[in-house]
Amino acid sequence: MPLKVNEIYYSVQGESTHTGRPCIFVRLTYCNLRCSYCDTEYAFYEGEYMEISDILDKIADWNCNLVEVTGGEPLFQPECIELLESLVENKYEVMLETGGSLPISKVPPAVIKIVDFKCPSSGMEKKNNWQIVDDLQPHDEVKFVIGSRADFDWAKEKIFHYKLDKKCTLLMSPTFGEIDPQNIVEWILAENLPVRMQLQMHKVIWSPETQKV
Repeated sequence: MPLKVNEIYYSVQGESTHTGRPCIFVRLTYCNLRCSYCDTEYAFYEGEYMEISDILDKIADWNCNLVEVTGGEPLFQPECIELLESLVENKYEVMLETGGSLPISKVPPAVIKIVDFKCPSSGMEKKNNWQIVDDLQPHDEVKFVIGSRADFDWAKEKIFHYKLDKKCTLLMSPTFGEIDPQNIVEWILAENLPVRMQLQMHKVIWSPETQKV
């Protein structure tokens, strides 16, 4: 079965512990969430259907072994699992960015999952699926996008309640243009929180409105 693909492009990783690495991005269409700060609304509906074999042919254009499947919400299309399996079978190092609302139990174990649990200011907090925690692996990462002190305190409570610091790497990002990143750094240090602060590097290098980065 084909997948609806919004775009495929070659750039560098802008987030996660893999920041700065050259990477091929496969952005799938559709999303089941509507976060208040979403910067990829163009991926909600736009795209064209592609067979997995065509996706593999396209990414072979670049001499790069790191591939991230993102969205929208890539897992919204069930065929995403088959795509991930095919990428792993073809010896790619594979990352998956997912919004924390859909199960990850069928994702191939080799895939590095970046799970973006939604803080209250996103407006999507109630969509978080905390059963996902049981399927996290040490090579996975959990991200919290922080827009306020309330978001930070909420994330801190979730980290300790679900023992996330024992599961995988934890990331905190500022909601772009909504909060001074220095505030988050000061809160992390004051609380001695076991997280990794990150900025969206691609929005520093290119204009925040640029899509293909």
